[in-house]
Amino acid sequence: MSYTYQTRFEIESSTILDEYAQVFSQVERKLFADISSGKNPNNLKNSYLQSFQITARQYNAVRTQIQGKITSIKKRTPQTIISLGQCITSLKQKIKKAKRKNKSVLHQKKRRLFRLENKLQKLKEDHKNGKIRLCFGSKKIFRAQFHLEKNNYKSHLEWKKDWEEARNSSFFILGSKDETAGNQSCTATICEDGSLTLRLRLPNKLSKKHGKYLTLPNIKFKYGHEAILASLASCLERQKTTGPNKKQLGQAISYRFKKDKKGWRLLASTTLEKPKQITQEGIGVIGVDINSNHLAAVEIDRFGNYLEKKTIPLNTYGKSKDQALSIIGDACKIIIQWAETTKKPIIIEKLDFQKKKTALKEQAFKKHARMLSSLAYNKIIEFLNSRAYRFGIAIHTVNPAYTSIIGVVKFAKRYGLSKHHAAALCVARRHFRFSEQPPKSFAEIPDGKQDLFTLPLPVRNRGKHVWSLWGKLNRKYQAALAAHLRAKSYRSLRSAPADLRDKKIPNVVGEIPARESLATLLG
Repeated sequence: MSYTYQTRFEIESSTILDEYAQVFSQVERKLFADISSGKNPNNLKNSYLQSFQITARQYNAVRTQIQGKITSIKKRTPQTIISLGQCITSLKQKIKKAKRKNKSVLHQKKRRLFRLENKLQKLKEDHKNGKIRLCFGSKKIFRAQFHLEKNNYKSHLEWKKDWEEARNSSFFILGSKDETAGNQSCTATICEDGSLTLRLRLPNKLSKKHGKYLTLPNIKFKYGHEAILASLASCLERQKTTGPNKKQLGQAISYRFKKDKKGWRLLASTTLEKPKQITQEGIGVIGVDINSNHLAAVEIDRFGNYLEKKTIPLNTYGKSKDQALSIIGDACKIIIQWAETTKKPIIIEKLDFQKKKTALKEQAFKKHARMLSSLAYNKIIEFLNSRAYRFGIAIHTVNPAYTSIIGVVKFAKRYGLSKHHAAALCVARRHFRFSEQPPKSFAEIPDGKQDLFTLPLPVRNRGKHVWSLWGKLNRKYQAALAAHLRAKSYRSLRSAPADLRDKKIPNVVGEIPARESLATLLG
């Protein structure tokens, strides 16, 4: 698994790096235009080396980066189409309800619906034709030129300066394990104090003016410095070794230079050797259920019996990107530490992000809509896998089909668990392929509101898979639960005092209320 570490470094004059980034950006944009027109990037190499005066290795770095961006956009497009379709469906429902309300609100919703439908149509056409749209420098800065005063620009020239800086703010240097120090275009040397000195190979276009190499001394990584040193040591050992074992040695180190408001940053990516696995199979597992604002985790023994549960807060609603990543990292750290202590593998659901978010939206109340939109499901899985890899924790995935309904019906009341912990228990048991046969009675099923209700007994067909029965039961459960909660709310309203029944709840503006009592809301 590859890891990336970053640091900042001091340089007397950043002009050389600025010019390097400008050359790199020109090559990248031209190569993207050629690839979009149908040309093969492998056939363009010689012409690019001559016209832009760069080395072959530098061209390979540009080609690798632009092909990675194209692949990322193609992979993300289907999910974007699904999200737009769901947004359009939801907006159409709101328009039907808004017909009786303010006409100006209805007009704005119809305008937004028209824009979304046009955007979806163009996106589908691009996906069908294999067309890729990529804006170098970000769409946000590009669109700022149409509203200069709103974006604090005095003139178009001032905007253009920021636009060019954004487009020429980074460059990538590709590494290989058979090269010196894992990268022949940016070679690292270990100093006596443990710091690194980088020797950066400049493009031929710049070497006439600034020389062939640029030296960057005193490079230190606050996190991951040992991993970089280990990769460099493996490369040195490869140079000294001969024979068949030589292929197993060496680690590629790729570098990315990125400029921001504070200056230049250096990002180094390398592959870590897989540590020895500390978890043991067959002694039990820890099942994890990912929800909109928390992780529900349950530990079981090898017989599938419940042992312990944990609820890890994971509310990323209203947080910035860095805050959300910090919250996700802390939550994943707790899960991994638990697995380290118990020496048990972690079991998660195997599903894609879009289906998970859709399922959670169907089960959630309207007040959770924004919370669900901020659910970074892919990041949670990525952080769990990354941290588990470094600490030798095994992670397995299971099919998520009907884990929620099975957990509620079979395990929630038996072990006194919430529906989320019951689902996590079902996820953990499915890893061992324990029986999921439904119980003989469907009485006293928790409704999630500290109450119970009963479901009608479904017809059993022994010839079909047990999941077909759980699918039918899930549909009945959703309908019965909605009717039960409506009846419960109606009974609660009838039993309330007359002055409270007649009084309307005032509008609450701001964040989602958290555990306010009815008396507080009503004044």
